[in-house]
Amino acid sequence: MRAVVAERGVLEVRDQDEPRPEAGEVLIEVRACGICGSDLHTLQHAPEVGRLGEVLGTTGFDPDRPYVMGHEFCGEVVDLGPGVEGSGVAPGDLVVSMPFLVRPDAFVPLGFVNDLPGGYAERMVLSAGLCLQVPNGLDHRRAALTEPMAVALHAVNRSGIRAGESAVIVGCGPVGLALIPWLRNLGVGPIVAADLAPGRRAKAESMGADVVVDPRAESVIDAWRRADGARDLVIFEAVGTPGMIDQVVAAAPARARLLIAGVCMPPDTFRPFIAIVKELSMQFVYCYDGDEFAHTLHAIAEGIVAVDPLITGIVGLDGVPDAFVALGSPDAHVKIVVEPGADPAIVAP
Repeated sequence: MRAVVAERGVLEVRDQDEPRPEAGEVLIEVRACGICGSDLHTLQHAPEVGRLGEVLGTTGFDPDRPYVMGHEFCGEVVDLGPGVEGSGVAPGDLVVSMPFLVRPDAFVPLGFVNDLPGGYAERMVLSAGLCLQVPNGLDHRRAALTEPMAVALHAVNRSGIRAGESAVIVGCGPVGLALIPWLRNLGVGPIVAADLAPGRRAKAESMGADVVVDPRAESVIDAWRRADGARDLVIFEAVGTPGMIDQVVAAAPARARLLIAGVCMPPDTFRPFIAIVKELSMQFVYCYDGDEFAHTLHAIAEGIVAVDPLITGIVGLDGVPDAFVALGSPDAHVKIVVEPGADPAIVAP
């Protein structure tokens, strides 16, 4: 089969051995896989990802060996491993799954291991017990966004934000934008979003932000004060670049709650004394649980949260290297979805 292989910071489409499902696993043909910002970070900072795996207790990722990324996927079941028949998963089912493979001797984070492919491949294996059938005739592109939307739902849940409180979102990339419909559904407002890129500010407005601001023209906290300034505030940092946490701490009003959702791979620092004087609360978030993942899939399928504005491009496997380059320009795209058989040129959805 064909797959997009990463090796030492370079992406290349190669032929690979077909993965074989073991006991309790299924083989899927990948229909769609979103390109995540963490994949861009991983390509640039693979050694840090390797060290993160050691901290989290996961194994199987050597940054000096080839690997196939892709963890925002949807696919069709094409084969069953031993013991799967009668489990409720059958060939022809369109499924999504949390990007983890559970084996007796390993917990495998798909997309961040060397010996099993992630979603930038024609086929991959999944744990049958983690597969969720895509409901309501939902198409594979929208279903593939279950994973990033679940990340945003988890961030909102962990923040403890409630109806009647206000929110500031720093960074309108995929995660920052995905926060908006969940916050809107909770009755949070005003929602103030900031980004340097005009296109992403327009996306934030289309997804329901009350105030959208260019931080070069106006501080996002000044914009919040102009819009409200009185309600309890949660600030969602969704940029993930060095120095951003320090900037948010410096700008935050007293007793604000900070939710750090941006994935910063390099070492970073902030000034604790400023946070202490302001009595800020700071929460870091990662991933989601099974209930949040399942709830997200059904919320997308039932139209409770809209994901269409996030998808800005479709590309085939041969176009993935160019798609990574395109995503480096923040105003060109938000989310490019890989469809293995699609044209190598990036096209509108």
